[in-house]
Amino acid sequence: MVIDRRKAILFSSAAALRFILFFAFPSLPDLLTGRVEISTPVTSFKRLQEGLFLYTHNAPLLLPLFALVPPSLFSPLTALLYILLDLLCANALIKITESGESGSSRLFTSPRKDMKWDSIAVAAAYLFNPFTIATCIGRPTSVFTNCAILYAITQAVSGKPITSMLTLGLASYLSLYPALLLPPLILLCYDRKARDTKTPPAATFSTATFVSVFSASIAWFLYLSKVLTGGSSEYLASTYGVHLLLPDLTPNVGLWWYFFIEMFDSFREFFLGVFWLHLGGYVGALCIRLRTQPLFVITTLLGIFAIFKPYPSISDTSLYFAMLPLYRHIFPLMRYTFFAMATILYATLLGPAFYYLWIYAGSGNANFFYAITLVWSLGLSEIVADSLFAVLRDEWEVERPEMKGKDIRQI
Repeated sequence: MVIDRRKAILFSSAAALRFILFFAFPSLPDLLTGRVEISTPVTSFKRLQEGLFLYTHNAPLLLPLFALVPPSLFSPLTALLYILLDLLCANALIKITESGESGSSRLFTSPRKDMKWDSIAVAAAYLFNPFTIATCIGRPTSVFTNCAILYAITQAVSGKPITSMLTLGLASYLSLYPALLLPPLILLCYDRKARDTKTPPAATFSTATFVSVFSASIAWFLYLSKVLTGGSSEYLASTYGVHLLLPDLTPNVGLWWYFFIEMFDSFREFFLGVFWLHLGGYVGALCIRLRTQPLFVITTLLGIFAIFKPYPSISDTSLYFAMLPLYRHIFPLMRYTFFAMATILYATLLGPAFYYLWIYAGSGNANFFYAITLVWSLGLSEIVADSLFAVLRDEWEVERPEMKGKDIRQI
């Protein structure tokens, strides 16, 4: 077995850095676990620890994984587990990069596809991203979901659609919202399967097969959860009802919590439907407009989730930023990179300060923190919109080569 030296150095360096932060600064994990930017009511490590005793808050199949850990070894073994999950995510990103899907899909090949970073550079960008490191040390359960999403994509680009659907089913079981990735992932699986065969498979049959496998996997996980909880279905409300109905309005970096704090109860159900419809509405539109590049649809949806899902955190942002370097070839076409990154940096630095002024110093109010979360969402929205413009411009220049390099103005 040949070991890639660069990959070994990268993984060992990333693991060593995380070990140092975990064990040289023993108070750091608990500090980050309590940060609202990292932990949400549905992903908090503290909620997970409560769930070990109550079997609530989290997906039941996740709880036995931690329940089997002896109390005396709980901290070091959980640290080791989260470090391993980060390395698994990086390994998945390497495989996705090496597939070449981002630059050349079945239906579209970018003329800039050779302008790219190699797989080790993409993995390094993920492993040494400060958001990724903070998420690892803070130990939210969203890391499990991120890992499952990346491996679902990996299996899709590797021509293994059944495994991809099973893995996406696991991600959806853990966090619900990954189910919205099903349409673009089906397109990605179909394209890879059609590329590997001389005769493209029947689209209707393939779609029905993929949906059936995905649905069966979720049904199986739910059945195992019911068995694990002694035949009770009460976990459904505490696990998935929290996502759908937003009963916990703990502040986070998202947009929902403040809006529903101010909302009259008589309008709550209506606006819950509107917010969920808004989030789900992007899926069909992106799949239709960017049918030729389903991997970019998935990447864009991950960015949209990081902004508009009910309980977002920097874990979602780190996943989006992990996928974005796959599209190095569109970076020259992006127009507002500096503004967007400056906005993200501004919100990253001032967010904790504004939260401190509100909660601890008492010299501010909820508007302080919500204002900076709006700035954060603005920065992410700018990156999502700008990358979408760049991909559409890249496609347009293929359709109309004479327009390459010319400015576009809306009339």
